[in-house]
Amino acid sequence: MATAALKRANTEMQDRTPRRRKLGGPEKAAILFLCLGEKRGSELMQQLDEEEIQKITRAMSRLGVIDSPQVELVMTEFTESVMNGGAIVGSFSVAEKLLRNFLPGEQVDVILKDISGPLKERDLWARFSQINETVIANYLKGEHVQTAAAILSNVKPDVAARVLPLMGVEQMQDVIERMIRMEAVPSELMKEIEETLRTDLMGAAAESSGRDMQQHMAELLNKFDRDLFDQIAPVLEERLPEAFTGIKQKMFTFDDLIKLDGMSLARVMRGVPGNTLPVALRGASKEVRDYFLEVLPGRSRDMLTDEMNNMGPVRGRDVRTAQLAMVDYAKELAEEEVITLPSDDEEDDFI
Repeated sequence: MATAALKRANTEMQDRTPRRRKLGGPEKAAILFLCLGEKRGSELMQQLDEEEIQKITRAMSRLGVIDSPQVELVMTEFTESVMNGGAIVGSFSVAEKLLRNFLPGEQVDVILKDISGPLKERDLWARFSQINETVIANYLKGEHVQTAAAILSNVKPDVAARVLPLMGVEQMQDVIERMIRMEAVPSELMKEIEETLRTDLMGAAAESSGRDMQQHMAELLNKFDRDLFDQIAPVLEERLPEAFTGIKQKMFTFDDLIKLDGMSLARVMRGVPGNTLPVALRGASKEVRDYFLEVLPGRSRDMLTDEMNNMGPVRGRDVRTAQLAMVDYAKELAEEEVITLPSDDEEDDFI
């Protein structure tokens, strides 16, 4: 297949064996420190600055259980070998104990203070996000629209994007408007909501924390089907012109990939699995498709074109899924600082 040939053609291609979990740079570093043990890990961590320590500590505290295959994969990337081949466990207590080996108590308290509260919140909302979206939607239909907005503001954007359409167009529109207008939810109100969730649907409690609502809504709307987004966008544009403009500026879509430089875009194309690339391009505009093809070497470009031409009809849903996968992977690379996504002030530089 042309996709396989495309990957082989690039000598910088890395082995992307499927992983059970996606791990970013801080998570991989946390695994390395845990494998080194408290003494060696403490000595190495002393070479880092406070910001780096906080990133690794945050990652370590939420790591949970990492099984042997993932440990081995991470250690291979660090050109290290896993001697025992056993699982490791990252937890808040482990992170705290490691830090107290070499940092003053007050400094450790400052680092951990910002982590301990959000950990409880993540436990609740992570579990809530795992509930079937139909169950969540049916539950929220019986709640006040403001309560539904507060709840969906705390779940992952891809979960909220699946739940909202199941609530019906009118209620979905109302909830989205409330989410856009929403500022920080009063802590007492948020505690009541979380207690209700714990009683009705969950088995854990949490505390509230603030977040950038425009960024959250941008990530959520990014997950919407294009037709659905086009349906609600004019209403939001009319009712909330300033807020909706800010949200659109924070959105990063498949078409925005052409704002990447050629090397960064090639890195994204190399990393997506299977036929994701040809399927995504089959549904792209001519401008976008041409830019993608121009980035590739001649032989790889011809092979990819042949694959797109010979793959037959492609469902719109599959195209959308493939394009979202490429956007998500680009964001993952940006978080790992492998590539840099274009910022809002760069927008006028691209036509």
